[in-house]
Order: sequence, then structure tokens, then C-alpha cells
Amino acid sequence: MNVRNFSDMIRKDVFTNKGSFGGKVIDIDLDLEKYRVKSLVIDAVRGSFLADLVGDKRGVIVPFSMVQSIGDIVIIKHITPTSVETEETPAAEN
Repeated sequence: MNVRNFSDMIRKDVFTNKGSFGGKVIDIDLDLEKYRVKSLVIDAVRGSFLADLVGDKRGVIVPFSMVQSIGDIVIIKHITPTSVETEETPAAEN
């Protein structure tokens, strides 16, 4: 996937490959040593799929390896929240 003009990517709508709206591209993280795009920063606008995942956080960093297509819109792989189970430690007895 080649990107010719990075400024054309800014403000593009981002959708998952399942059709969920994620937000808009607000920044691009570049690896200047390897001349590659490392990640996209997505503005998780209110009501979007990403906003539901991250709450009030604004700049969601999406690794470029998750980007599937760039055209009139950007398509990323669908993200599913993982449940994190916390281990409860028993109280120490005196």
C-alpha cells in the first residue's frame, strides 16, 4: 500500500473492515530511518466505534500494520476489546 501525499490522509474518515466508523485521521507517525509510516493517530469522535472503546481519550494510535486500505476513506482491521481479568490477592494475615 503506497501513500503518495501524507497531507491528503489528514481528516480522512476511518472505518473498520466491518463497517464501523472509527473517527478521522489527525496525525501520522513516521519512521524516518526506514522511510515508513509507523502509525496513524485517529481522533475518536463522539459516537464512533473507537470512542466507545477508549472513552474520553482523543488521539488513538493505530499501528500502520492494521491499515488495510487507503482511498477516499481509510479502512482498518476491526478491533475487539479484550477483557482483562485481575487477580485478587488474599489479604495478609497478622
